[in-house]
Amino acid sequence: MKHSPRLWTVLSCSLLVASLVAGATACGSGDDPLSARPFDAGDQVAFNQPKGGRPVDPDRPLEVTAKAGSGRITDVTVVDTQGRRLAGELSAKGDRWHSTVPMAAGVHYAVTVTTENERGAPGRRTLMFETTPAKKVLKVEFGPDAGKYGVGQPITAELNEPVKDKAARALVERGLIVDTPSGVEGAWHWVDDKHLHFRPKEYWPAHSTISVRSNLEGVKISDELHGAISKPLKLEIGDRVEAITDASSHHLTFKRNGEVINTIPVTTGKPGFSTRNGVKVVLGKQYYVQMRGDTVGIGGSEYYNLPVYYATRVTWSGEYVHAAPWSVDSQGYENVSHGCTGMSTGDAAWFYANITEGDIVKVVNSIGNDMEPFGNGFGDWNVDWKDWREGSALLKGTQDGRSPVDQARLRPQV
Repeated sequence: MKHSPRLWTVLSCSLLVASLVAGATACGSGDDPLSARPFDAGDQVAFNQPKGGRPVDPDRPLEVTAKAGSGRITDVTVVDTQGRRLAGELSAKGDRWHSTVPMAAGVHYAVTVTTENERGAPGRRTLMFETTPAKKVLKVEFGPDAGKYGVGQPITAELNEPVKDKAARALVERGLIVDTPSGVEGAWHWVDDKHLHFRPKEYWPAHSTISVRSNLEGVKISDELHGAISKPLKLEIGDRVEAITDASSHHLTFKRNGEVINTIPVTTGKPGFSTRNGVKVVLGKQYYVQMRGDTVGIGGSEYYNLPVYYATRVTWSGEYVHAAPWSVDSQGYENVSHGCTGMSTGDAAWFYANITEGDIVKVVNSIGNDMEPFGNGFGDWNVDWKDWREGSALLKGTQDGRSPVDQARLRPQV
């Protein structure tokens, strides 16, 4: 049989590869120092931590050095109990590694050092230690309580200590993690030195899940303040419910997931007591409330003392959507209340049954003032998104709502 020149070339190459593989196998793995299991590098490296297992000062940088003539350090990994890596820098010669940021206070660390000796054989050494607890801690309490809410519910974070410094605020904000549905843009906003609110650019997506946690445990916020462990929070978001009251037409339009399912004749605040314009968020519901004028500064001829049923609260100052059987003749025609949105008992019972905490209640075309952004309930949605971002220590001054860190990550590589 006659073989073509091309076939002989293929066969020759195959035989050459086979012979090379056989030669490599014959050499054996014992001659390759990189194939050996890592040896204990305890005699090769030294740590600057005290012996005896005593807690160490978190402000003292961690150092790992290679002993003279024993090879070099190739890698150092330092991880705490929260899974956070401690940033550090390895010298070009591989003879020293040191941390470049403060360690967390009151946590355990695991250090893994990888080395190689003069022959290139790999070594490994581990160290476990803990840092001294902080003398002063920053606690974070998230709100609201875990449960199911409407699409307008902001997330709150209350601090036990004031944080005023811009850099410290950025540290705090970076450590408050909100896991949102894919594609949802959101941001924290500093209400004051001890309170932050988080909301998305638009309302939460219906039927989504929001998880909130703090990554600040042990983190150095300032010279005397370190973060403390915090209880995480999980919220379930229900339907998109919006109750929109037009104070000029005297009707409330109730929408669920974009569909109008009810239109209710109402009365809102009369001149001098006009209902606030803007978006409010349902704070809670009470089947019965005894409403008295003097509790909100109303007396004289305008004083009232009435039992009120099916009351849905939207401000801390006493604005409700509730049953008002005494004003049925005015509902749908004129505004006669002291600021609340009144409707018939039957309509109020229906509204009460179909509304939940976190749902949106919006008033338009009232001659009253605008809803306050903070301090009287949740007026967060009345803040323009650009202004909302300006209240973030991370996003302030950015153009697209991303922090400088995120912008760097998304920057095209050239």
